[in-house]
Amino acid sequence: MKFIFHIHFQETSEWTLDYPPFFAWFEFCLSHLAKYFDKEMLVVQNLNYASPATILFQRLSVILTDLLLVYAVKECCNIIGTCKSKEFLGIRPFVLAVLLLWNFGLLITDHIHFQYNGFLFGILLLSIVRHFQNRHLEGALLFAVLLNLKHIYLYIAPAYGIFLLRSYCIISNSSDGSFCWRSFSTVRFTLLGSLVLSVFALSFGPFIALGQMPQVLSRLFPFKRGLCHAYWAPNMWALYNVVDKALSVLGVKFQLLKTLPKASMTGGLVQEFYHSVLPSVTPLATLICTLISILPSLWILWWRPNGAQGFLRCITICALGSFLFGWHVHEKAVLMSILPFSLLAVKSREDAGIFLMLSTSGHFSLLPLLFTAPELPIKVLLMLLYTLSSFAALKTLFRSASIYSFFLLTARWTELSKSII
Repeated sequence: MKFIFHIHFQETSEWTLDYPPFFAWFEFCLSHLAKYFDKEMLVVQNLNYASPATILFQRLSVILTDLLLVYAVKECCNIIGTCKSKEFLGIRPFVLAVLLLWNFGLLITDHIHFQYNGFLFGILLLSIVRHFQNRHLEGALLFAVLLNLKHIYLYIAPAYGIFLLRSYCIISNSSDGSFCWRSFSTVRFTLLGSLVLSVFALSFGPFIALGQMPQVLSRLFPFKRGLCHAYWAPNMWALYNVVDKALSVLGVKFQLLKTLPKASMTGGLVQEFYHSVLPSVTPLATLICTLISILPSLWILWWRPNGAQGFLRCITICALGSFLFGWHVHEKAVLMSILPFSLLAVKSREDAGIFLMLSTSGHFSLLPLLFTAPELPIKVLLMLLYTLSSFAALKTLFRSASIYSFFLLTARWTELSKSII
């Protein structure tokens, strides 16, 4: 007997289910609570529906799910407060709590712009903590679940892959942790692979069975949305677009071009477009650039591992490399480097200074997410409070002029950015 499946793909909105399946299950669970607030918010056709009850439910759901972030930060602080290794000597857990729990980017994206990044970063931080505790299977399980909640964390998947192979699958008996293939544990590798594959099978198995994977992949990787998001992330392709636009204007001025090409890239639209003068950038080109930017850190993590500290640095570099060179990068992706780097910021003066520059510039780039007039004083005040509290907390740890110099440099960079914009 043959069964014929009549598959209907929901296309009411281009944003319908553009996250992995686990997030769809998360939304499904939320829907059972949402109906008690306002059933109309569950109608897919209500694309711009925003009743007071809907807004109340969204805010309450974000606050409740943020409890996972609070727990993860507590675990991070416990590790820093109890670890006796040199890399954590003298660190005060409350400083880390300030940097993570009051992160300006999370506050505006989750509680004003409205999304669920907080609990997702909670899972990420909890995964990192488990690796600090040498509970690598738990850390790998959490990260696999995270990937199936939001696939943007693929940015840092190479760091996880190299770290787990190097720190879990290779059992080193030498004091310097030198690599030797004879120390490779097939049992551990099989166990790790089975665990990760089981999570993905649970997530994507039903779609594979129904022959719907092409549709799912087209939703998860919508390359037709174009090189840049509607609101550009401040990365290399934003600079590339500006240079292309400038060359177009100069070409018309000096009669090298007959007419000024249509500037679709500055129209605030999510679509494919072609550059006017410079070669158009393809997804493959962005992938190659991203790999080139992160390969050195992966190489170092493999051949000269430095425990959790090296792992954190590799995560930060992978996140930044993907942010700078990735395809259709969202502006919020900068938080993927800021939050993990917070753990390093409480380690040394140098990392604290770098963190101040990274967080201030990264958070400044998020300000246009809130574009209405009533939100202007709120976002400016929140950013000032977070920046000043970060400066004060790190100053307490490291009473050094280097922190002041980095802070002043960051302030000057911000003023310059404002003048350019």
